[in-house]
Amino acid sequence: MRAILVKDGAGPVENLHIGEAPHPTLKNGEVLVKVKAFGLNRMDIAQRQGYYPPPAGASLILGVEFSGTVAKLGEGSTQWKEGDEVFGLVAGGAYAEYVAAIATHLIRKPENLSWVEAASIPEAFLTAYQALVLIGGLKKDESVLVHAGASGVGVAANQIARFLGAYTIVSTASTEEKLTWLRTLGVTHTANYKTTDFSETVKGATSGRGVDVLIDFVGATHWEKNINSLGLDGRMVILSFLGGPVVPNVNLLPILLKRLSIYGSGLRTRSVEYQTDLIAKFAHAIVPHLTGEKGDGAVKTYIYKVYPWTQIQDATREMEAGKNSGKIMVEIV
Repeated sequence: MRAILVKDGAGPVENLHIGEAPHPTLKNGEVLVKVKAFGLNRMDIAQRQGYYPPPAGASLILGVEFSGTVAKLGEGSTQWKEGDEVFGLVAGGAYAEYVAAIATHLIRKPENLSWVEAASIPEAFLTAYQALVLIGGLKKDESVLVHAGASGVGVAANQIARFLGAYTIVSTASTEEKLTWLRTLGVTHTANYKTTDFSETVKGATSGRGVDVLIDFVGATHWEKNINSLGLDGRMVILSFLGGPVVPNVNLLPILLKRLSIYGSGLRTRSVEYQTDLIAKFAHAIVPHLTGEKGDGAVKTYIYKVYPWTQIQDATREMEAGKNSGKIMVEIV
């Protein structure tokens, strides 16, 4: 089969190319899917550069989210049949014509979603749902701060928070264009983290109380303002360290006085059982309400740009530039 490969195993974006790779071998409980489209994620960049290897036993081919049709069933895979239209999550291998996926990690593609729209869902929406609900414990009428608001996960988190009844949603981004766009998604308050102190925006939005749940991708450079933004019994979920992992000086007093809970989380390295439970809960709670950008669903997919996979280098450069509002997607042609 054809797949996007990385020359020399790691390196710059120029090392990405379409080449030949062995067809996946199905294990018990797995399904072979003929891929129609896949999404780009920042972890793909880190893996390509040699900083983020896939979990043991996973495909070395890049990509964790996809849509497509069931092509073959492995032993023990009884809930699907050949030809079923699905989208799903894998630990690796989605940048290819075929991918092997655990049967419980697939979701039936709604008829109202295109292949590209469906493929944009798994990583971003599952990460956001996990952070907000399973870990952050978001409840109706609570308040939320979402960083990197125009990223795939940020867009998903903002919408899920609104759908679940958050009364105040504060979101940050790096440009006024992105902030204006975020307000059309139901975000109640926005802050340009490069030019303003977002913790002051949070205080104004919450009458000085601070937010209940905070979703962070930045780490060190946001740490102090994040702590200032959290309210009593606030919960912060850290998903990445785009601003560095080391905070030189930390005042622990606010953590104690405000009874804060701080979590680190990821999705790719979770157990199969954990991921299965998360996917089932998400499929029940959110998927029935999903539509494309032009649909009338309570939660929508937002696609920034779609590339043919022959232009994988250009698509990846677009991701690295960080100018996108919504997902960058790739179609296999």
